Amino acid sequence: MKTFLASLALASAALFGLSACSAAPAAPPASLSADTVVIDVRTPGEYASGHLEGAINIDVQSSDFDSRMAALPTDGDYLVYCQSGNRSSVATARLAELGYTSVTDAGGISAAAASTGLEVVTTP
Repeated sequence: MKTFLASLALASAALFGLSACSAAPAAPPASLSADTVVIDVRTPGEYASGHLEGAINIDVQSSDFDSRMAALPTDGDYLVYCQSGNRSSVATARLAELGYTSVTDAGGISAAAASTGLEVVTTP
């Protein structure tokens, strides 16, 4: 009887443990208006190898990031992404410092594609 109860307890623990490992629900889609500017903050080479359709490339690590962003209105809607989410968070923080008021950090390109529904393309 002890063996049966021990086996039952072990099976229950395994079952409940596996259910805790199930996939997390997908993030809700990012809302993109017709006026939202999608910005890829990776290098030009990374951008050329595949970017979200309609995205513009402004490399956050380039010396002209601030001046290139200055060409865009601070009150516009922006969605920023990179390769993994690190540079997009740096860019989002920098844009806030520069006075941009509506910037969404979409994280890495895969997450950004999933949340926006935009395709990854290799043409401008």
